[in-house]
Amino acid sequence: MEEYGKILVFVMPVFLILIIIEKIYGHYKGEDTSPNMDSVSSVSSGMVNSLKDVLGLSITLVSYNWIVSKIALFDLEATIFTYFIGFIAIDFYGYWSHRLSHQINFLWNKHAIHHSSEEFNLACALRQPVSSFVNLFTFLLIPAALLGVPSKVIAITLPIHLFLQFWYHTKHIKKIGFLENILVSPSHHRVHHAINPEYMDKNHSQIFIIWDKLFGTFQAELETVPPVFGITRPARTWNPIRINFQHLWLMITDAWRAENWKDKFTIWFKPTGWRPENFEEKYPVTKITNVYDFEKYGVQHSNKLMYWSLFQAIITLLLISYMYNSIAKIGLPNVFIYGAFIFLTVYSYTELMDTRKISVFWESIRFTFGIGLIFYFGDWFGMDQLFPFASYVVAVYLILSLIVTIYFVSINFEKETMIVTQS
Repeated sequence: MEEYGKILVFVMPVFLILIIIEKIYGHYKGEDTSPNMDSVSSVSSGMVNSLKDVLGLSITLVSYNWIVSKIALFDLEATIFTYFIGFIAIDFYGYWSHRLSHQINFLWNKHAIHHSSEEFNLACALRQPVSSFVNLFTFLLIPAALLGVPSKVIAITLPIHLFLQFWYHTKHIKKIGFLENILVSPSHHRVHHAINPEYMDKNHSQIFIIWDKLFGTFQAELETVPPVFGITRPARTWNPIRINFQHLWLMITDAWRAENWKDKFTIWFKPTGWRPENFEEKYPVTKITNVYDFEKYGVQHSNKLMYWSLFQAIITLLLISYMYNSIAKIGLPNVFIYGAFIFLTVYSYTELMDTRKISVFWESIRFTFGIGLIFYFGDWFGMDQLFPFASYVVAVYLILSLIVTIYFVSINFEKETMIVTQS
């Protein structure tokens, strides 16, 4: 927990700087691929995902360490060669877990968040799941376990492998020459994120593109078919926590409505997007049928709300950075209480980004929770020791946030009232 938090304190600013550089470069080139509201939603998704990982809010049914102890043919030391073997094994594992997430209905729920952005930029790489509470794919690391790759090597290599997938989420890098034949490139991954029929469910590889070529899922980016990004059942929200459970909720409701027990059971294991017969007519959901003719979500928004959302994301990043850097000082169980506050914060301000009236309710809960924590602990989780009057600053921020949320909701309510009156 503490070690991973320290790593994220270093990694998060690097990712943020690269996202800002991409934004500036896009303005310079006249091709801004990173709308602010979309980027705030993506960064917010990254925050709650990293928080889930740091707090260990997921379980592994069968641990890699246990598999190694049972089937290892060799007893390898943690050498450079062993790390290389571990990296290749993790990439193989990544390809198949990724591919299965696209092909099986209930597994898609944990991956849909990553594809939910209707843009393609570095920030959308941060759209990672909070709904993946159980790791089902450890068995895919059996090749590494057979060779006796130590669990320490896997534990260190996994986050490195994940971080190396960040750079290719961009439209500004076109082709990378002969490396296109070896590595997953931005071009390859644009294909993967596209909803064009020509590109669907292709290029599942994560570092080495060889897996797609080996297992028949490779598709090159075509000059005549510009990629269109998103998911065919669009999320229609900026709230990453909502997005994480949309597909699951649809499957639950479809299973409940299904008239026969076979459909109630098999819906979970059918191909992604499958619904019982006639459900598209009886219980329709929004679906993109023409990828070149649909309106992106949230393109019309208040500039004031956009700047406020940016401010909220920055403050939340600062709060979560303090948490990651102070896990030992905050201690258990307080670190989970802090985590709950961050989850509530992201949920509240992204609900406001969607201009939902209920955001006032969530912000009121957050305000009460936050002020209650300050009174209960006497300060903000020990922050006063580093910054005098830090708790007062947090309290003022919470008051301001509640007032601004009420303001935006009331303004939106007035606009809706005027529209109804005029009609």
